Amino acid sequence: MTGNLITLNPFGLDIEAASLKLRQVVKHTPLIYNASLSKKYECAVYLKREDLQIVRSYKLRGAYNMISSLSETQKATGVVCASAGNHAQGFAYSCKLLNIKGVIFMPIITPNQKVSQTKMFGDGHIEIKLVGDTFDDCATAAKAYTQSNGMTFIPPFDDVKIIEGQATVGVEILEELAHIDYLFAPVGGGGLIAGVGAFFHSKSPSTQIIGVEPEGAPSMTAALQEGHPVKLDHIDPFVDGAAVKRVGDQTFEICKAVISEMALVNEGKVCSTILKLYNEDAIVVEPAGALSIAVLADFAQAIKGKTVVCIVSGSNNDIDRMQEIKERSLQYEGLKHFFLVRFAQRPGALKEFVNLVLGPTDDIVRFEYMQKHNKETGPALVGIEMQDKADYDRLLENMKRYHINFTPINKNDNLFGYLI
Repeated sequence: MTGNLITLNPFGLDIEAASLKLRQVVKHTPLIYNASLSKKYECAVYLKREDLQIVRSYKLRGAYNMISSLSETQKATGVVCASAGNHAQGFAYSCKLLNIKGVIFMPIITPNQKVSQTKMFGDGHIEIKLVGDTFDDCATAAKAYTQSNGMTFIPPFDDVKIIEGQATVGVEILEELAHIDYLFAPVGGGGLIAGVGAFFHSKSPSTQIIGVEPEGAPSMTAALQEGHPVKLDHIDPFVDGAAVKRVGDQTFEICKAVISEMALVNEGKVCSTILKLYNEDAIVVEPAGALSIAVLADFAQAIKGKTVVCIVSGSNNDIDRMQEIKERSLQYEGLKHFFLVRFAQRPGALKEFVNLVLGPTDDIVRFEYMQKHNKETGPALVGIEMQDKADYDRLLENMKRYHINFTPINKNDNLFGYLI
């Protein structure tokens, strides 16, 4: 199909030029049939494995396409980006390939693992500046540096060349699979789904394009509802590859025409999906990379008997995050709960709680007394893990039966954020 696959430039995007250019640079990642997901949802599920890309995410495509398209003067003066994740690594690797000086701004709080990984991909062609406590502070500093040094800023998503590069994910998919009923793609700033969606809009218009965002960062959902990009006041940064306060202007203009539907996924469900992919399929994904698979349950009836493609966008997951991922998964599955318990001030009270209140498979995984301001012992923070979420109701009944003075701590409470 190569050569006559692309005959149009949808939305003014020259996807053909990007595709030809990137064939010699990026890895043509596999489109793999997943037997377990196909069986579970009674359809044919294929995973587009961008987690197996050279820099372990699709971001290389857009970064290289834009940087390589600059004039010789722009290349000579160098390029700048702001990122603590996949964009930084794709940018760094592009600078190495093109022998261009690059400066990457990262927040001061960026884990050393990400800094080291980015340096490795840049291989001496990049300089990293740690600035600010937040990404917004970091991005502001990067743009000021770009202007004062006469360099070129490479944005993570909101540029035609970035969108064209990301669109080549869609080119590769349709080269291998002609008929696709549903395509699920993660959405952050919108670069990936704008590019892939534009290409499918031209070459496979019957395909339903489903954008997937984390519940804590529904920026594209909000933009489509309002009819224009809006800046969210607060976001949950956990799904860092898709946690964006405001989508791009250029990406939005394309997305409003190509996205069939937006869907939101709870961050805890994302964590459960990460663990299942690792345990059942030996696939390691980052939170954003799990979005397109985590949402399938919400479309179970619609996709039955259909051909489905899920874009697994990346696998840059810091091992230090695994404990938090497990924690969020357990809470989402209803298998871990926290309480403030005011034990009676008498001998044997704690022993009775363990022997009479807890079930045979319940386990105390956290226990600490809260200290009052006068240094007297206050209530105890108790974390309980169970094997079946149905055991929670039985636990509450036992607490009431044995007159335990307790307060459940819900993950949406201020207390949860303060104590847990």
